[in-house]
Amino acid sequence: MRMDAEARFDEIVEDLAPRGVLPGALFGARSMTVEGTAFACLKGGQLAVRLGAGTVAHTDALALAGASLFDPSGKGRPFKDWVAVPAEESGTWGRLAEAGLDALGGAA
Repeated sequence: MRMDAEARFDEIVEDLAPRGVLPGALFGARSMTVEGTAFACLKGGQLAVRLGAGTVAHTDALALAGASLFDPSGKGRPFKDWVAVPAEESGTWGRLAEAGLDALGGAA
C-alpha cells in the first residue's frame, strides 16, 4: 500500500503543477508547497491536508473512513486545521489537495 500512496502523491503533485505546486518537505515527510507554503504532506501512508477547521472541506474530509485530525508528532497534539486521510481513501486525495490549495487563497 505504501508504494501506491507514494505513486498517488506524485500524480497529484504533477496534476497541480500548473497551479504552481512543487514537491517539498514538512514534518520529515514529502509535501506539496506553493510559493514556499506547505498545504499537504504524505506521512505514514496518509495524506494530510490543511483545509481549515470548520470549513466544508475539513468537515467532509473528517467524515471519510479512517480520517482524523493530523498529529505529526504522534503525541496527541493534532493540528486543528489539518486532516489526515488514509491510503484506502486515496481516490479522494486529489480533490482534497485541490481544496487545500484553494484554502491558501487559490494560487492561479
